[in-house]
Amino acid sequence: MSLNRVIEYAFFILLLAGVGFLVWRVLSPFVSALALSIIIVTICYPLYEKLQKMVYKNSESLAAALATLIVVIAVILPILFISSVFVKELVGFYQTLGAGQEVAFESYLGDFETLIQTHLPDFEFNFTEQIKQSAEWLLGNVSNIFAGTISTIFVVLISLIGSFYFFRDGKQFVELAIKISPLPDGDDQVIFSRLALAIRSVATGVLLVSIIQGTLAAVGFAIFGIPKAVLWGAVGGILSMIPGVGTLAIMIPGIIYLFVVSTAGSAIGLMIWSIITIIVVDNMIGPQLMSRGNNLHPFIMLTSVLGGISTFGPIGFIIGPVILTLFVVLLEVYNQYIQRARLLKD
Repeated sequence: MSLNRVIEYAFFILLLAGVGFLVWRVLSPFVSALALSIIIVTICYPLYEKLQKMVYKNSESLAAALATLIVVIAVILPILFISSVFVKELVGFYQTLGAGQEVAFESYLGDFETLIQTHLPDFEFNFTEQIKQSAEWLLGNVSNIFAGTISTIFVVLISLIGSFYFFRDGKQFVELAIKISPLPDGDDQVIFSRLALAIRSVATGVLLVSIIQGTLAAVGFAIFGIPKAVLWGAVGGILSMIPGVGTLAIMIPGIIYLFVVSTAGSAIGLMIWSIITIIVVDNMIGPQLMSRGNNLHPFIMLTSVLGGISTFGPIGFIIGPVILTLFVVLLEVYNQYIQRARLLKD
């Protein structure tokens, strides 16, 4: 290769890298919204294909608009409604803990501490102070989650607009990516199909886990005598899809409520119920459901979800497994290249 050609390639690569960096800087504020759009479209694309066959002249734009509208009605609006109900009920609950009930609350906790120290004299733990601090932390964090209303609306709006265009033009985007990629088209198609499978597996797994968590929360509330058990179960199901929040956001207030208005035994029973269900569902059933159809081990799936959340924030519960799946698929493609090279060599 001549020196001029080397200089041309080097200049082009540097120019491409520089422009790519600028593109990233431009699009980085919308990464979460675009990722949410891709997740929505990947999961709901079969719905879009069915709608396209049913609409007038198989219009892609009309089918995309209808699919996006169905996502808003079936997913976005119920989540916003239940979330607002949860915040309203939670704030109202803590406001009802006035001076009189606070004294009763401390009296219940004092009796509970005395009961434990009777059997475990060396056990020292200030339940009153710890539960108060937990309640304050929970209320503060839940408020923070819904405080950025404008930014949340903006992200949702961008993701819905992106969903419309990804529904309508998604195939063209994939075909363009396959065309640009230097890999054989067959390998590119395998990679895209596996990534789509990973997204569907994790998303449907999270949905199933939220249904299970919400049902178990409602059952626990009903058993131990908390009113509106079905409503709180629905709230718990929605919250279980929020990484870092989960059903603890309703279980802790429920336990405090039972300490105040019922008996320590009921509160302890709900506490044990909560711990068992969260451990079993989140750490055993959840990884199994999210790894269905995917060849990732459930433990690897669990760690990729936790690592994704730690690195990318809430949306990382899908980005983590997708990145890991991409890595595994690339290793499989590389292994196929090695096998072909060996066959040609032999």
